[in-house]
Amino acid sequence: MLKKIDRTETAQLRAYLDSRSAEISEEILLAASRIIEDVRKRGDKACKEYTAKFDGIQIDDFRVSEEEIDEAIKKCDPFFMESMKKAKQNIEFFHRAQVQNSYIQQKEYGIFLGQRVIPLESAGIYVPGGRAQYPSSVLMNAIPAHVAGVKRIVMVTPPSKEGGINPNIAFAARLAGVTEIYKIGGAQAIAALAYGTESIPAVDKIVGPGNIYVAAAKKLVYGKVDIDMIAGPSEILVIADEKADPAFVAADLLSQAEHDPMASAILLTTSEELCEKVNVQLRIQTDVLPKRAIVEASLRNYGTSIICNTIEECIDFSNAIAPEHLELMVSDPMPYLNRVRNAGSVFLGYYTCESIGDYFGGTNHVLPTSGTARFSSALGVDAFIKKSSFLYYTEEALKAYGDHIVSMAEEEQLQAHANAAKVRMK
Repeated sequence: MLKKIDRTETAQLRAYLDSRSAEISEEILLAASRIIEDVRKRGDKACKEYTAKFDGIQIDDFRVSEEEIDEAIKKCDPFFMESMKKAKQNIEFFHRAQVQNSYIQQKEYGIFLGQRVIPLESAGIYVPGGRAQYPSSVLMNAIPAHVAGVKRIVMVTPPSKEGGINPNIAFAARLAGVTEIYKIGGAQAIAALAYGTESIPAVDKIVGPGNIYVAAAKKLVYGKVDIDMIAGPSEILVIADEKADPAFVAADLLSQAEHDPMASAILLTTSEELCEKVNVQLRIQTDVLPKRAIVEASLRNYGTSIICNTIEECIDFSNAIAPEHLELMVSDPMPYLNRVRNAGSVFLGYYTCESIGDYFGGTNHVLPTSGTARFSSALGVDAFIKKSSFLYYTEEALKAYGDHIVSMAEEEQLQAHANAAKVRMK
């Protein structure tokens, strides 16, 4: 079920994968732009009209009350709640290690300089509605913000047909430290978070996945607010040696293929025999999956295998592809880890399936896609902070170095810059 390609065709493979992530069409960008401008002008009134139009329900008050959250949580499965609590502990444990400290440095003549690490005042989290509900994504987006010290963590999510909120989403929000929840979705929710309305105050940054209109809206409001990324289809690349269990390999490839017909599942291995056994397992395991049609389309279009001479060669090809998820399914993975340069998240060994990272292990599952792991990182605490430098010069210090400052300013023909130093040196 995986198309076998030659090792010399990896450049073509990267281009083929990139074709999944075509630019958002002008038509969708224009539609999202109109909604954003309408929300900017008419605020809550426009939001209510779009909610009625797209979600089929009238909402009088977008804010979800504590009583609503309490009632929703009562419907949650107790074991699920316990699982989420344990996952939260793991996610917090991982992300607390990312916290950075401010610093100050002393120099000659009484000079001191340094950097302050400051959390954003507010962050907005978009949580999709509809059939797919992802409470794990609430944890992954909100917990790093909470650990960073963000005071206002605002969640927006489309209302249910009854005008309520999904119980699991409500529980995840409370567990993760979300401070406000609003029942609103689509491009209008992004506009409200970016520009504010009468009832929904604006935020500094917007994170979280959504449909193509949400993605378009995030792209359009960037600059007014920060955003996390414009995510493409999901990706997994498995590097497996001859000792890997083909059932494990197939299961992990399928775990991403079920996301989307455009998701990619790639196997790099040194064993022709393993590749053949994985294809057998893919057929067996696909037959019993509820999302069989999606899986088959994904594997048909973007399922690929490459036979390499060595594991090192596998990793070199993986670096060229820069996958979202990379599994090193080899007997001794740690010696190879430093060779990996481009990957959103790396999963080591035979028993670390990517699902652990998606839900429970602690690492973040909001990852760069479409080859952007070459230059970008997983969502984390860094996404919710800003850094501000500071500098202090004494009179003695300015007199010691003022001529250098004047020289550089005058060479750039910025006389006022030079004069700002000169007037202090007299």
